[in-house]
Amino acid sequence: MKYTAENILVCPAANADDPDLILSVTPEEAGWDYIFFQARRLNAQESWSYASGENELAIVILSGDISISSNRGEWKGISRKDVWTSAATALYLPRHTEFTITAAEDSEFAVTWVSTDEDHEPWLIQPQDVPVSVRGGDNVSRQINDLLPPGSPVHRLVLVEVYTPSGNWSSYPPHKHDVHIEDADGNLIEADLEEVYFYKIDKPEGYAYQRVYTDDNSPMQQAGNPIDALVKAENNCAVLVPEGYHPVVSAPGYTTYYLNVLAGSAQSLANQDDPNFTWVKDAYQGVDSRLPLY
Repeated sequence: MKYTAENILVCPAANADDPDLILSVTPEEAGWDYIFFQARRLNAQESWSYASGENELAIVILSGDISISSNRGEWKGISRKDVWTSAATALYLPRHTEFTITAAEDSEFAVTWVSTDEDHEPWLIQPQDVPVSVRGGDNVSRQINDLLPPGSPVHRLVLVEVYTPSGNWSSYPPHKHDVHIEDADGNLIEADLEEVYFYKIDKPEGYAYQRVYTDDNSPMQQAGNPIDALVKAENNCAVLVPEGYHPVVSAPGYTTYYLNVLAGSAQSLANQDDPNFTWVKDAYQGVDSRLPLY
């Protein structure tokens, strides 16, 4: 598959057959192996039902108040004012789970799933249990919420929320995770991961830019199929990162949120920087005082 600015950017489109769907990503459409992703909305008192099948699955509340009933348990009062005031509640569900989400008020949530041959217990991740940190420095400062970090009792899924203040950069220095590399002792240096960035912007006209590019260290470029795409990510859009480096910058005057979904060769965030830019990490003079947001 040839990746371009047109096909790595996925934005909302009306779906007459599924009007509650904001956007959808499938492996077939993305040209990869693992990640399915949907952002969905429900009006008050409406429900949506699904089954995980041969997949592990996670639900992330974006706003509103939902309850989830399933053949593996029930979880009530999963609420969030919006992404700007608290970390998310997330629910991990194993394969062979049938569930229904019901909204107590108008709500939005993300749901993502990947194939698995492992069985793990359902797991409710609550905001007070989510590690929150500030990463980087200067105008590369950003807030990280580790919803489903490496080392979690799951098979493949990793979930991270990132906040990038006005004018700041994130996913910087540019890094990649598109080849599985271990050292002589079996320590993981880089994992081969697919990644979805799902965006929210704090004002409706705001935006961020994201570049996805490969170099000679990326398998696609070695195979003669390079990527070099720059996209404008607006509210409720998603950017696909099949390979390569993928830095983000938030437009001045706007705060950018994105939900990262990753899956691949390991339940890990092991990556390597673009060697041209890794020096920046040694030049930071301080941390942006606007962070953490909460």
